[in-house]
Amino acid sequence: MGDGLRTIHLVTTDESLLAGTRGAVGGLDGWEFRDRRSVADLTENPPVAGDVILLDAGLRDRNVYESCRSLTGRTRCRTFVVVQEDNRWAAPIAQFSGATGVVERPLSAGALREALEKSAGPRPGLPQEERGQQSPEAVLPEALLQALTSGSNSPLIEAMTDPETGLLCYDYLKYKLDEEYKRATRFGHPLSCLMLGFEGQASESVLQELASIFLQSSRDTDVLGRFDESSFLFLLPHTGPDGAEVMGRRVGELAQAKGLRDLVGDPLQIAVGISFFPQAGVQRREDLFGSTRKAFEEARAAGGGVVTAT
Repeated sequence: MGDGLRTIHLVTTDESLLAGTRGAVGGLDGWEFRDRRSVADLTENPPVAGDVILLDAGLRDRNVYESCRSLTGRTRCRTFVVVQEDNRWAAPIAQFSGATGVVERPLSAGALREALEKSAGPRPGLPQEERGQQSPEAVLPEALLQALTSGSNSPLIEAMTDPETGLLCYDYLKYKLDEEYKRATRFGHPLSCLMLGFEGQASESVLQELASIFLQSSRDTDVLGRFDESSFLFLLPHTGPDGAEVMGRRVGELAQAKGLRDLVGDPLQIAVGISFFPQAGVQRREDLFGSTRKAFEEARAAGGGVVTAT
């Protein structure tokens, strides 16, 4: 914008945050403020290199962390998520999603200045156009590598995983279902959703054995998570119903071969429900999940086995 000033762009519909941020930016030398009402506005009218983007964590029309991911590689701007105070999960999850970091409400000129100074440095270049060429190998940021390898005390790991099995937790599964479904519809590749479980309850050691079987039976691109006490939800990108059925049957056979039993000593009878995209009845991610769960309930009512939605 004018007078050689750089701009801080805020995406929010919260009038109090809007007013507070406007005042905080007014206390910074060399910066001016611009109100943005949607992430779509940022992509349609992108900021210039060196500007800063603030995304309100309370955005109602779109998940803020998915918004971070959608902006990654499209701007040469630092992006911060504006969060409530004492949200210990926000910073690692924001960085995992491609943001520079977080700033806490209520915003002040001092807090903004500190965040900008800590993140100062050259902005990364935008990716080159490579259609028709092999994509370069993705490299994880060093900070994310440290978070992922720092052990069970990592806030990022704790926020994303189920403590008994080490699989993804229910809350993160919902995020991944939305992400994988959007990716499948955008690029036109198949996606299978598989719900698997058993009747009754099982000990932690049996659950860990099951998790080990799941990992043996999956690829590194599959998304494996715990849905509730006795059921699990898997997302299998680039996989049709036949491939999902092979995986489901393999899990059941391995569980039987290991002699896994529930808390009362009965053998675990593994039931598997499968649905997939594309198919006529699946127009939304809710359809994919709903038909998967219905197929799972049919399989469990039958005492185990695999049921595929049609």
